[in-house]
Amino acid sequence: MIVQANDSVLAEIQAQPAQATLTEVADRWVLKMTRMLRHPPERVWTYLTEPRLLSKWSPFVPNRALDAAGPARSRETPEQGSVDAEVLVSDPPRELVHRWGAQVLRWTLTSTGTGSRLTLEHTFDERTETGSYAGGWHIVLAVLAVVLDGSQVERVVGKRALDYGWSDLKDRYEASSSVARS
Repeated sequence: MIVQANDSVLAEIQAQPAQATLTEVADRWVLKMTRMLRHPPERVWTYLTEPRLLSKWSPFVPNRALDAAGPARSRETPEQGSVDAEVLVSDPPRELVHRWGAQVLRWTLTSTGTGSRLTLEHTFDERTETGSYAGGWHIVLAVLAVVLDGSQVERVVGKRALDYGWSDLKDRYEASSSVARS
């Protein structure tokens, strides 16, 4: 059974810790978020690359596995049009780099001995989008963490993010010095 937003799920998702920084690189912005997970890189890797598993947590659901370089198509929801995507680097289970429209996502997994450190670097053009992206990724990465831990929660995309505190998270990241330009 999939659990929808309720107070305990909301609290668990908002409480999930994430570190975030923002840097400017070649006239683009890179939001870097890091999250510790209780699972080895090999397990997390499948959740980053397999469409069936991505559809449980990610806003990016491709039409093929992201396990090899090359073009793909992606949708957030079945009723939305697809977005051009492309895998640029696939180095299992360490690094995945893919394009999602004009944005670039770099996922890096590092073993910690008790799990893994997941680092997401999201490259985009408008600095004013930082709080929006950080709040969204906070929710998405928290959903990934609870899904990996065995919880059956809904994938949070689009307006559903408002039910999970996206507005507060967006404001918190916009005001946070941790997302200040480094």
